[in-house]
Amino acid sequence: MDIDEITENFALLDDWEDRYRYLIELGRLMPPFPETARVDANKVQGCASQVWLSTTVEPGPEPRLTFIGDSDAHIVKGLIAVLIAFYSGQAARTILQTDAIELFDRFGLREHLTPQRSNGLRSMIERVRADARAALATV
Repeated sequence: MDIDEITENFALLDDWEDRYRYLIELGRLMPPFPETARVDANKVQGCASQVWLSTTVEPGPEPRLTFIGDSDAHIVKGLIAVLIAFYSGQAARTILQTDAIELFDRFGLREHLTPQRSNGLRSMIERVRADARAALATV
């Protein structure tokens, strides 16, 4: 599912409970995360839940990053699904110039997350941005 479709669907949902259920459904729709990718290098630090993000870089003058992810918490897995839809396939420079926090604010999600989940979301975004910086460093 792409970020435009997710944005349209969130706009149709009026209350937090519906958005929460939709977020969980997005997590369920993600492809299975390979067991071989459940390694410490893919673990996102700073999350209360178990979170893994694996990054593939398509090299070139403008490297592009593709992400897969997983979590043991349903709501966090949904947050990962939104992040992947937002960032995956983008050029590293575009990732660094785009504010995912603004996206989550627009969806009305961040105000309903616990402080721990908000911190975890920031950790996931920072991990994506760090991978983008690393990809640019090799150019």
